[in-house]
Amino acid sequence: MGSSQERVVAVIMVGGPTKGTRFRPLSLNVPKPLFPLAGQPMVHHPISACKNIPNLVQIYLIGFYEEREFALYVSSISHELRIPVRYLREDKPHGSAGGLYSYRDYIMEDNPSHIVLLNCDVCCSFPLEAMLGAHKSYGGMGTMLVIKVSAESANQFGELVADPETKELLHYTEKPETFVSDLINCGVYIFTPEIFAAIEDVFKQRKEIANLRRVSSFEALLSATKAMPADFVRLDQDILSPLAGKKQLYTFETLDFWEQIKTPGMSLKCSGLYLSQFRHTSPQLLASGDGTKNATITGDVYIHPSAKVHPSAKIGPNVSISANARIGAGVRLISCIILDDVEIMENAVVLHSIVGWKSSIGKWSRVQGGGDYNAKLGITILGEAVDVEDEVVVVNCVVLPNKTLNVSVQEEIIL
Repeated sequence: MGSSQERVVAVIMVGGPTKGTRFRPLSLNVPKPLFPLAGQPMVHHPISACKNIPNLVQIYLIGFYEEREFALYVSSISHELRIPVRYLREDKPHGSAGGLYSYRDYIMEDNPSHIVLLNCDVCCSFPLEAMLGAHKSYGGMGTMLVIKVSAESANQFGELVADPETKELLHYTEKPETFVSDLINCGVYIFTPEIFAAIEDVFKQRKEIANLRRVSSFEALLSATKAMPADFVRLDQDILSPLAGKKQLYTFETLDFWEQIKTPGMSLKCSGLYLSQFRHTSPQLLASGDGTKNATITGDVYIHPSAKVHPSAKIGPNVSISANARIGAGVRLISCIILDDVEIMENAVVLHSIVGWKSSIGKWSRVQGGGDYNAKLGITILGEAVDVEDEVVVVNCVVLPNKTLNVSVQEEIIL
């Protein structure tokens, strides 16, 4: 372990059940951060990236979920990585910066020189080691990961302007109405402990404003009701925007992939991105087969060791098959996530879909989506324990748990 000057603590914000509504029906069964992408829980990917940071001493997960929902995973990943991982439950929403501040005593317990802050619903290659090196060379309080996107999509994110030479953050605005820049915030940061003083300054400013408003004018009463709670601090609007251009914040641009995992459709796309990354980082996790003793595998595919796949099946590209799944003879799987205990019977086809836990797809059936990961019905999602009977076609549908489909359906949400 490095000296106290070299220690790094990582913090991953995992949100909570009120935040994962767009992820339904999949989040009805499992907290969104534990939903498997490329065969691993969503939060596992940023945690694995943190493992590569030199002198990492602790990883904290901060969110609103009940502690029992994370207890088993936190225990197993701590043992696997041999790094302490701890889940901290927020009592109420404090904002992205306020949540970090509320656990400052835990975070500073190991006297870290740097704090890595990640968002669980970000999918990228997490170049944290290179980013930390850049951060040290800049000499500022914080460094944020940024990426160039199309001008049309930039206003969905935090847009920023950086000095092309020094990489200093000059201007930051969250989801602007007019175009500012094609550089956006990726939601991955490295800070020095000075970040806590910056957050504390926002708290002090809020209290001062609240004290000034304690006058008996109707206008002041109205404005006070619109004010943010004193202990609610947003990282983007309250910290990044005011500190831009003050030689405290810098940027590190990634040229790799980056996505936000807000919907089930994007989780399918991101599962494919992580599978392709496995070629370079974890090739042992990818399946192979030519149709003789094992199924024919095309492209990047993950198959859990406990899953049973018939040798005549054809799997891939972008397929993840979870524990105890049973894939029958002649089955064709393309761009899909097959969850635990699913059975897919002979000659069925699954394409651009997520098949929920304990579901079954009958012989010669077809479950498919159009492949538009951003559209509401761009992929087909079967919730837990959905039974698709023989010779039924399901196209671009979302099916809630415990349903039986005995007729073909298209473009429907089945409640």
